[in-house]
Amino acid sequence: MFTGIIETLGRIKTIEKEQDNIHISISSDITNELKIDQSVAHNGICLTVVAIENDCYTVTAIKETIEKTNLGHWNTGDVVNLERAMRLGDRLDGHIVQGHVDQIGKCINVENANGSWYYSFQYDSSLNNITIEKGSITVNGVSLTVVNSKRNEFSVAIIPYTYEHTNFHAIKEGSVINLEFDVIGKYVSRLKELRG
Repeated sequence: MFTGIIETLGRIKTIEKEQDNIHISISSDITNELKIDQSVAHNGICLTVVAIENDCYTVTAIKETIEKTNLGHWNTGDVVNLERAMRLGDRLDGHIVQGHVDQIGKCINVENANGSWYYSFQYDSSLNNITIEKGSITVNGVSLTVVNSKRNEFSVAIIPYTYEHTNFHAIKEGSVINLEFDVIGKYVSRLKELRG
């Protein structure tokens, strides 16, 4: 379980394909605090640490993860948002995030708002995920509030701190991002589906 409050950034050092799996080595300032078998969210994708060497650690993604997320778009040198799993008793400063990406989306607009930014994203609504105005959404693992919610698109407002301390500064029009929809919104969507 995660909160969507990004702890730090990591830089991808190597990407190695092995059959249907991808092994990704990441350099980060939290590497020395990690342990084998620990869960870490990478752009919102919960992946298990399988190896640690010096300032790098390695995670492995299986075919399903690669197909459902933007992981297949990652390149050596890319910066990813990192968050370790929350501990019992911690404050829940973001919202309840499972680390299970629901689907990808695409940035369709970035608007400078005189000191902050509005990012607009589009997603495939046929997968029955919905956003709710002023509800929560996770974009690349970052807990955010939805503005301008529509059937297959929404916007978020990004303050300078978030822009500087996450990989939002690298997102531009056309960027593919990971989306995890709010569990409450998923519940509402499922109820509507069951009621016909």
